[in-house]
Amino acid sequence: MTEDYEIIDSPEFSEEPTYTTEDGRDLYEHFRFMADKGQTLLRVDKFLVDRMEKTSRNRIQQAADAGCIIVNGKAVKSSYKVKPGDIVSIVMDRPRYEFEIIAEDIPLNIVYEDKDVLVVDKPAGLVVHPGHGNYHGTLVNAIAWHFKDNPDYDVSDPRLGLVHRIDKDTSGLLVIAKTPEAKTALGEQFFNKTTRREYVAMIWGEFNEKKGTITGDIARNPKNKLQMAVIPEPGKGKHAVTHYEEIESFGYVSVVKCKLETGRTHQIRVHMQHMGHPLFNDERYGGNQILRGTTFAKYRQFVANCMEICPRQALHARTLGFKHPSTGEEMNFESPLPSDFASLIEKWRDYRKNND
Repeated sequence: MTEDYEIIDSPEFSEEPTYTTEDGRDLYEHFRFMADKGQTLLRVDKFLVDRMEKTSRNRIQQAADAGCIIVNGKAVKSSYKVKPGDIVSIVMDRPRYEFEIIAEDIPLNIVYEDKDVLVVDKPAGLVVHPGHGNYHGTLVNAIAWHFKDNPDYDVSDPRLGLVHRIDKDTSGLLVIAKTPEAKTALGEQFFNKTTRREYVAMIWGEFNEKKGTITGDIARNPKNKLQMAVIPEPGKGKHAVTHYEEIESFGYVSVVKCKLETGRTHQIRVHMQHMGHPLFNDERYGGNQILRGTTFAKYRQFVANCMEICPRQALHARTLGFKHPSTGEEMNFESPLPSDFASLIEKWRDYRKNND
């Protein structure tokens, strides 16, 4: 049975997926072909191999088996017969790389590695995937360098690589699959919500309830293509759930831990903004303005100094847990707060102490 896809026409916001499946997977269109009016019935694998250079029919068939070949918005098998007017797309679970991935000697903070998986601690400021003006200096370029002597790892192979993503200015843990089997197994865990992901964030203000759950469907903000937003209309957004708990409050700002039940684009940033508590110094979602506190010049200067200490949204992917794709062993990793975030917290702690 084929899967139905929601088609998203989003050329202005290319960081967003082109398709979202009914089971919540985000897919990005890499190639699109339209069969002309005179097209005779032809298997889709033959149709594609005739139109694409440097690919084999076997590779196309593997893509179809993985649900990466869609026709008119539905996933098809390689035996599907293309007919006149069909729109045939190849989709993957990552954005398209517009240029060949160049291996670059960029330091990687490797937390764990074996024959199946690689866990890294990404610093803030490092883009994950090439594209959108960032064709070099990304985490994928660093991974390509790390595996440059491994003949079994092709950085362009969609069956390998990053299983999930975090934003450029978010720091923390990511897992990379080194085999197709590992990526499939890990992908299933992310889909089934059995992974363990916990973030630490600094937000403006404080919640009335120190512990709670935010539920709100997320989609692109219709008024701002660079933002996501909570969309109240049923069926317009993707189901998203964030559990939060206050760790420490400084009155005007608070430190919270957030556990993700789902993993939508900008989920924590959007949910916190929706609740009236944008992340501290989150420029895209308004957290780089003074949203709580006094009007005194001394306080404004203090906040400016804080934003200089941590010049990005205060969000860190601290915990990552999953079952090992081969052994089934429970794997749990924790990343300490990076120095900019830790210094930010200490500065607010001192401010609260000196102004009580």
